[in-house]
Amino acid sequence: DHLGGDPATLIWDGLSAHRSKDMKAWLATQRHWLRVERLPAYAPELNPVEQVWGNIKTTELANLCPEHIDEAHTAAGTGLDRIGNSYQLCFSFLDHTGLRL
Repeated sequence: DHLGGDPATLIWDGLSAHRSKDMKAWLATQRHWLRVERLPAYAPELNPVEQVWGNIKTTELANLCPEHIDEAHTAAGTGLDRIGNSYQLCFSFLDHTGLRL
């Protein structure tokens, strides 16, 4: 178990797939460890993932004109690794939302 049995909170945006009947049924079976907090239907300023992609688009993907999609995939992965390895950067994206955990 990746979390060592600890509970987790999943923050979801308003994507329709997140509200599907099948997803609701699956989530109901996970309540013992998974808490879901939904963001308002359209609130990119509250979604820290928007900050992540914005950062990657201005760094690893800036001026990138790949000949093959794999190059874009690799560049995006590099950006995700860079951000994921920076405690300060990750929490700055959360802080930017103004939300409290």
